[in-house]
Amino acid sequence: MEQKLTFQYDRVADILHISTCKPYPEQESEEIGDDIIARLNPGTNAIENLEVLFFSTRLLRSDIFELPVLANFQQSRQIHA
Repeated sequence: MEQKLTFQYDRVADILHISTCKPYPEQESEEIGDDIIARLNPGTNAIENLEVLFFSTRLLRSDIFELPVLANFQQSRQIHA
């Protein structure tokens, strides 16, 4: 099932949340890179959420920010007014 990505930045904690669904207790958590936490679907092991810790300081350190995940971007057909 295709899902949209949502981005939410927590300024107090300095964490960027990238999600395809709301986090839920059954998700497994795994650090997949330099302070990047993946929340995985317990049945499929697919990444459903990412948490990028210390996000603002990452942007100050480098001109490029990469995530250690693969992506297949497609335009959403649904248009919001």
